[in-house]
Amino acid sequence: MEYCRIYAKAWLIILLSFFLISCANHSTEKSLEPSAFQPGEKIYAYLETNTEPNHNIESVLKHYTGDEKLVQLIEKYNTSIASLYEKKVLNYSDSRNQSGIDGNISSLSSAEVTALFALFPLDTAKWMKKVSTHSMLSKNEIYESAITAGLDPSIVFAASASGFSDTATPLINSIGIVIYGQDEDSVATVQFKAHNETNWQKGLDLSWEPIYGSYAGSLVYLEADTTYDIQVQITNVNGDIAEHTFQSKTKANTPLIDPSKVYYLSEIYSGGQLDLEALNIEGSVNGYAKIIGDGPIIDAGSDVLSAVNIGNNSYVMLENLTIRGGQRYGILAQKAHHIWIKGCNISGYGREAVDIRNGKAYSSPTSSSPINYDSGIYLERSGIAVIEECEIHSPNLGANNWSVGHPKGANALQVWAYHDSDEYRGEFIVRNNRFYGAPNHRFNDVIEGRMNFERRGGFVCNSAIYGNYLAYANDDLIEIDGGQQNVLVYNNEMEQGYAGVSVAPNMLGPSYIFHNHIHNLGDDRGKEWTAIKAGGLMSKPGGRTYVFENFIDVNRNGIASSGVNGDSTFWITSQNNIIFTKYKNNNVGYCILDKEKYIGSSSINDLCYNEAAMDSRYDFDMDNLIEHPYSDNYEYIAQLKNTNAPKLEVQEEFRIPNFSPTGNPMLSTRPSVTSWQLNAYEIEHSGFANQYRYGATVISEDNTVTLTGNNWRMFPVDYTLTKDSVLSLVLEVEGNPDIVGVGFETDTKLSSSRIVKFYGTQNWGVRAEEFYDLEKKKVLFPVGQHITGKITSIILVLDNDNVKSWKNIDRAEFKTLEILEN
Repeated sequence: MEYCRIYAKAWLIILLSFFLISCANHSTEKSLEPSAFQPGEKIYAYLETNTEPNHNIESVLKHYTGDEKLVQLIEKYNTSIASLYEKKVLNYSDSRNQSGIDGNISSLSSAEVTALFALFPLDTAKWMKKVSTHSMLSKNEIYESAITAGLDPSIVFAASASGFSDTATPLINSIGIVIYGQDEDSVATVQFKAHNETNWQKGLDLSWEPIYGSYAGSLVYLEADTTYDIQVQITNVNGDIAEHTFQSKTKANTPLIDPSKVYYLSEIYSGGQLDLEALNIEGSVNGYAKIIGDGPIIDAGSDVLSAVNIGNNSYVMLENLTIRGGQRYGILAQKAHHIWIKGCNISGYGREAVDIRNGKAYSSPTSSSPINYDSGIYLERSGIAVIEECEIHSPNLGANNWSVGHPKGANALQVWAYHDSDEYRGEFIVRNNRFYGAPNHRFNDVIEGRMNFERRGGFVCNSAIYGNYLAYANDDLIEIDGGQQNVLVYNNEMEQGYAGVSVAPNMLGPSYIFHNHIHNLGDDRGKEWTAIKAGGLMSKPGGRTYVFENFIDVNRNGIASSGVNGDSTFWITSQNNIIFTKYKNNNVGYCILDKEKYIGSSSINDLCYNEAAMDSRYDFDMDNLIEHPYSDNYEYIAQLKNTNAPKLEVQEEFRIPNFSPTGNPMLSTRPSVTSWQLNAYEIEHSGFANQYRYGATVISEDNTVTLTGNNWRMFPVDYTLTKDSVLSLVLEVEGNPDIVGVGFETDTKLSSSRIVKFYGTQNWGVRAEEFYDLEKKKVLFPVGQHITGKITSIILVLDNDNVKSWKNIDRAEFKTLEILEN
């Protein structure tokens, strides 16, 4: 928990394994800007490429004209950067240039150390440790340099974090682990068991956290109110092993209630606001005070800030209350802890629009700020809370959409889990709720975090959002931006939002997004961006997000970047996800859209399918991509698409310890797709519509049809195409024909609207060249979107009207021709 309390740790050092040394002068500048790296690494690469012996380094830097943010850093720290380069400190990430670096650090000035901190935002803990150990600067000078570079005080005064206590923080069904004072090159393995059991289970390895220099991670799917034994083994680069053991008991499914502090609403409420502070209702560590709804409705109107005021009272449980009204909030707590809200129905809260300006709502004609942040529940600077089995809906005001700027308006739940006392930070559980707007009356975010760009923002740490239904937002359905160390988002259904889950930025990590169903996205215009939104790794460093085994079925993108202070870099580990996208365009239709291609990200065993491309689609570092083995199995993909709850087949090597379901590997439960195959070997065929000129037709027993010359062959069939019909075949072409394609005819007359062309030089027929994968020799074409109804023949087309080609006869091979029906 102390980690949470100081809200961050030390960051991952990226090994810049390239260094290219070449001669260049200023007029023939060579640009080398690997966007996947930190500013200091980019500048080092630029200098290595553009600097000759005897060059003035400051002058070389002044000639840099690339990335605007890099230009600003160079202008601010020009002299210090030049000095760091000459002292061979700037090449710290170059593994071949480590000799003597510690000695060079000893001569650094305060200004040079400030530049170091600014240039390497992801190496905070490492540089702090190096400079503190090897420089001649005093502690105060180092702190001043760090603050000048923009580091927050928690990092500056924590230094290497050696004074933090390791923690194992339990929730109801999970435990978050943090172990401080570590090195990035180590490996932290985990095993755990219930205390009364004998068999140990393997957990997922802990993740390197680069801000405070720790290893962190979560155990999930644990039983409530159960004591667990946990063993962590950390092996460093030299093979030395350190053992860390914990015993932690998960929280109970219900809180301990003080029997002397159970209140029925009818006994304490007579109208207006229910004010727990005024009634002096709160419990203690020995038991919660509990208020039970027994008929009356809390209807506060709009004259009070909130319909229910918890204030800073703690150890309070609200159960089965129906709540209406509140000028801004249904339920409000401020600097409270140990809050439990169960089975409450909240609506009709928040301000109403009196004035509309530029598409945004204001509470009065003189108000300078649009209405925003009105909440069904707002727990402000509060910690340790459970919100379960509630319905929040129908706020007084909806939100604008992005057409007039960032959406502003009401949300269902707003969280700022940074309590004043470090022992009460984080530990939010939001489970089994239904938070929903309406098609034309939407939330801004459904679940929204405050202070998004700070490590103390949002859910902060050790929190879980699971089992919820969330719908109708003009921005994010879930927003966990900020600290998010050991923050879990799982087993939720999300639909009808501009984006699904936002982790932009993740300023500490790790966070986990797993086993969610994100589908049917769209704001009130039908516009959407992505199921999972990430960014800001360099500008707001720097945490890792794990994305495991989700089912994503959207129009645009699965995982995509979003700018945070101009930085769209993100750090994700994506594994075993099913990601279906529909549209194909610039920045649209990607399973992962990662323009920056950060070297630490990976996609492992994800099954990706874009409907328009009829193939997988990535803008990603392909060196870190391992596709699912069935990514090209179109029948299997069709099976997956045929149910609302598909399960991906996962080989044992890709199963994720403690996250993947136990027992047998996950298998598809979808019904088999209906398919029809052309049995050409068994059918009489003939030339079609006088199109046969020359060449031969050969049909093998496996129904492969090989045509040569100028040869159109007609095969009688009896089939009815539907709007869902998909043509699948393997196609190989030799030569330079005019048309290679397949026709779907109802008579013997030639019709260009019924011949689908996949290859050739002539512009004729239904153009479908983009559906022919030349590398894989595969066609997958949604024929039902172009031709439907009963057909009486399949036409295989190899067309070449150029008689001169007879000496070099063209060839087309049609194999495994099928029509698939979902």
